[in-house]
Amino acid sequence: MAIDTLTGANYASWKDSLDLTLTLMEFDCALTENAPPALTDKSTKAEKLLHQKRERANRLGAIPDAATAKEYLTNVEAQFQGTSKAQANTLILKLVTTKYYGISGIREHILKMNNMAQKLKGLSMEISDGFLVHYIMTSLPASYETFKVNYNLQKDQWKMNELIAMCVQE
Repeated sequence: MAIDTLTGANYASWKDSLDLTLTLMEFDCALTENAPPALTDKSTKAEKLLHQKRERANRLGAIPDAATAKEYLTNVEAQFQGTSKAQANTLILKLVTTKYYGISGIREHILKMNNMAQKLKGLSMEISDGFLVHYIMTSLPASYETFKVNYNLQKDQWKMNELIAMCVQE
């Protein structure tokens, strides 16, 4: 599994990829578990194996200026917290200013807006599906006015896939 280079703007997806990769390689113990008690003459074989596994995971993730891989990742996260806020601001601004002008397909427009909402969710700024469907409707041009009125007259709210299907049909 390839992990993209950390650029700052991709911290959330980079962290998810790293966590998944380390879990699959069984190196995540250095990040998720507290250090076991120090080994003694009476330590069991299982305790010794646990120490070896943790030591190997830390050694493979060792970075200068950090004693453990967990400490290093905590430092990286602290460096990119501000970047996540800036990314959220950029995504919100892009979402609220995006309009459909008929240049690309309507499906692509809806998926682009949905993708921005999913990225915001990854930054702990979740937008409900109901709100997003209504918001996407407001991004449509005047040529969709009858379509919007018909939607507003219906009792049921559409889900994202229904919105896409109905807009493509329109």
